[in-house]
Amino acid sequence: MTRSSSTQMQPPDAAMPKHIAIIMDGNGRWATRRFLPRFAGHGKGVEAVRGIVEACVKRGVQYLTLFAFSSENWRRPEEEVSLLMRLFVTALEREVGKMHANDIRLKVVGDLSRFDAKLQGMIAEAERKTENNVGLTVTVCANYGGRWDVMQAVRKMMAAGYSASDLQGDDSEEKLARHLAMAYAPEPDLFIRTGGEQRVSNFLLWQLAYSELYFTDTYWPDFDAVELDKAITSFQQRERRFGRTSAQLTQLDHQKKAS
Repeated sequence: MTRSSSTQMQPPDAAMPKHIAIIMDGNGRWATRRFLPRFAGHGKGVEAVRGIVEACVKRGVQYLTLFAFSSENWRRPEEEVSLLMRLFVTALEREVGKMHANDIRLKVVGDLSRFDAKLQGMIAEAERKTENNVGLTVTVCANYGGRWDVMQAVRKMMAAGYSASDLQGDDSEEKLARHLAMAYAPEPDLFIRTGGEQRVSNFLLWQLAYSELYFTDTYWPDFDAVELDKAITSFQQRERRFGRTSAQLTQLDHQKKAS
């Protein structure tokens, strides 16, 4: 069974977002303000991830997607990239066992071919170990870009023999969506970016079409359960119309209550 795209139908009403996606920005600036090396901020950022994962479990969030390393991040200084790769290895070594013990499934999406063999092997083993867990699904986007995601989906469709006529129907978007890297998850209800910037930076470009956007000046290492609740509260105060009018939503709500 495939999921329904939120651009095609309105999802059930829910006070708590089912899927939260986050750009974890501000690690380096957090460190710089404290006269620390940038890498210290990245290390502190890993601790923040642990806290947000725990908070999402407690709040009943089903999917948490984190933008850890974009395809553009290779442009950073070589030393910083090398340190980030080592931090990724260390995080997998320390956290996967705990995630498995807490029924959390881990997925890593992106063009993983650029990572060294050791890291690729650790990612594969972590996914295998947690694949049957049914609690929170944590997705780490690494060497990921939204444009890459759409293009790799198109390449998969071409390899599968899709023709131009296959993309003429009302279900053409859904056909492509099945080949995206995160086809296993519903589209994000809530997108959060920390660190003060207000852009999506090539993250989940297809999937964020109808997500609620929340931007905060808080740097990622300081983003905790209290800050998460602020974002969720903002989400809960919004009316998600998906192209409908407020009157139509009211009518749908009355119909649901009457049925």
